[in-house]
Amino acid sequence: MALRRSVTRLVGDLNLLPSLLPRGAALLHSHATSFGFKEVPEEEKSKLVGNVFTSVSSNYDLMNDMMSAGLHRLWKDRLGRLKLTRASLQPNTPWLILILLFVNVFSRLVSKLHPFPGMKHLDVAGGTGDVAFRVLESINSVSRRAMQHGLAETEEETQIYICDINPNMLNVGKKRAIERGLGENHCLHWIEGDAEALSFDDGSMDGYTIAFGIRNVTRIEKALAEAYRVLKRGGRFLCLELSHVELPIFKQLYDYYSFSVIPAMGELVAGDRESYKYLVESIRRFPNQEAFARMIVDTGFQKVEYENLVGGVVAIHSGLKL
Repeated sequence: MALRRSVTRLVGDLNLLPSLLPRGAALLHSHATSFGFKEVPEEEKSKLVGNVFTSVSSNYDLMNDMMSAGLHRLWKDRLGRLKLTRASLQPNTPWLILILLFVNVFSRLVSKLHPFPGMKHLDVAGGTGDVAFRVLESINSVSRRAMQHGLAETEEETQIYICDINPNMLNVGKKRAIERGLGENHCLHWIEGDAEALSFDDGSMDGYTIAFGIRNVTRIEKALAEAYRVLKRGGRFLCLELSHVELPIFKQLYDYYSFSVIPAMGELVAGDRESYKYLVESIRRFPNQEAFARMIVDTGFQKVEYENLVGGVVAIHSGLKL
């Protein structure tokens, strides 16, 4: 009886142990990960990130405008249709927009992919369709040029899979597809899924892209491993992500805008300061360009390289599965 009471007391004391330990120690025991500048248990991050994107999905374009100081619209091939007048430049748009007019990172990403008719491509965290639409547009352009030169079309049908863990973001993309006249396009497939546990077969994809999404996964290594698994031999991995600015003066301006302006604007315009604060913090917690490149190499990819754009505000990492 005395032994039973001692065991019971010991178990009770052990149950209290997490509350007695410093918060960091308790999180370490439960496999902590970052959520912005906070440390949270791994099992909680996915839900927290999901809440962020559920919150911002209805204001997605506004979010990207604020995150990129207006460059988001230039990056998406809208520059040619945008008339920059004094009225069109909002008071909160920094003067940097005038210097970086010709930056177009989405087109750069797709050009590195080298899309071709009949390819099977997976765009992860791409619920809004921004990358997928450009991949399809590039493939259609290649097909048109081939027909003009009398070349036979491939019998393989192009398949582009847009995978996102958040159904609200997928709904944004489906709506945009309809607006572009692609609502009934059989090449586009909208899939709700997790970057860390993809539902696709081994060696089934010719290409894999993830744009502005990998910093939000719980375990980056696992997402990279899944990318490697689903790619065919010779398949190309491409990651577009907000990264670490190199130029000191530019970095000071970017940091001020990120930490002082964006959260305040999120609260003022969208009524959600915390979500926008997280998005800024998640960029700073993401590995720098060299560290992330090493993670890609460690996954098994070869010919890994990266290209900085806008002084490191954005980086494109690439690798091949050989």
